[in-house]
Amino acid sequence: MAKSADAPGLALFGLGAWGVNYLRNLADLAEGRLVGCCDPDAARIEAVRARFPGLRFTTDPEELLGDPGIQGVVLATPTPTHAVVARQALESGKHVLVEKPLALELESARSLVKMAREKDLRLMVGHLLLFHPAVEHLRRIVRDGTLGRVLYAHSQRLNLGRFRTEESVLWSLATHDVSLVLDLLEGRPVRVIAFGGSYLTRGVEDVVFLALWFEDGRMAQIHVSWLDPHKVRQLTLVGDRKMVVFDDMSPTEKIRILDRGFEKGPGFDAYREFATVRHGDIMVPHVEMKEPLRAQCRHFVECIRTGAEPYTGGERAVRVIQVLAAAERSLRSRVPVAIDPEAE
Repeated sequence: MAKSADAPGLALFGLGAWGVNYLRNLADLAEGRLVGCCDPDAARIEAVRARFPGLRFTTDPEELLGDPGIQGVVLATPTPTHAVVARQALESGKHVLVEKPLALELESARSLVKMAREKDLRLMVGHLLLFHPAVEHLRRIVRDGTLGRVLYAHSQRLNLGRFRTEESVLWSLATHDVSLVLDLLEGRPVRVIAFGGSYLTRGVEDVVFLALWFEDGRMAQIHVSWLDPHKVRQLTLVGDRKMVVFDDMSPTEKIRILDRGFEKGPGFDAYREFATVRHGDIMVPHVEMKEPLRAQCRHFVECIRTGAEPYTGGERAVRVIQVLAAAERSLRSRVPVAIDPEAE
């Protein structure tokens, strides 16, 4: 595909299972110019080199970080390395798109955001679901009041595998759902409780149940597991006017808007005496699908070109990690943990 004249030079770090998806998208992106790829595993490089003959491949990160023709770096490295490699890239003067989560420690994430701000570099985190066309549609109907006031959210992300040993299912999967809930509910949770179980690797939770409470009384419940017989990717938002279900596993009905709820009668006091349940129509809006990863990569390049703050920038990522860190403490203590909304 022809590249635009001012296409920023890009480098990709990490050629694992997810990294090759980035490679495919970045190599075909008209707005950006993929210059080279880095992975410490030479076998991974050899597995893809023949399909991308025009790219530079190396096991030495400094070879790409020191190249003045590269303006942006995309990091699809293992989760525990995110903070370290992102810092190296920022120190080299590169804009950074790093896979979620930004870091496994809250202070590391805050430090990276501060460094990017001081160096006037774009720091973006791969909260992929926020670029999903169905989620963009959800965002519109929440913002325009179609659902009324959203009362609570319920999310499930379940599967059998891929099992991890470096980070728990909380950090691997719940990151998606926390970022989604914070985006759609537009609020800051003030308390979290989490409980789960480690059945395959000691100390690494395979299943976690997570509940968030917001200051205005709204709440969200998240269930994540890679030890479940069903593959489920579903979010339900319950509003006081309508309800909506986002089912990412459905090939044709990603979103179902349900005109269901209850009507309060005059002098409403007790539900059983004065409320009437409403069963209305179900609407399935048309959502034009596009690959979220392509949209995410395009947004990163656009932010490099214009200097705009990425939609999934570092500060948004810090808020997600703040929730996950509190949930981690709750997992260990088995009690609710407060989240200070001012501690950004």
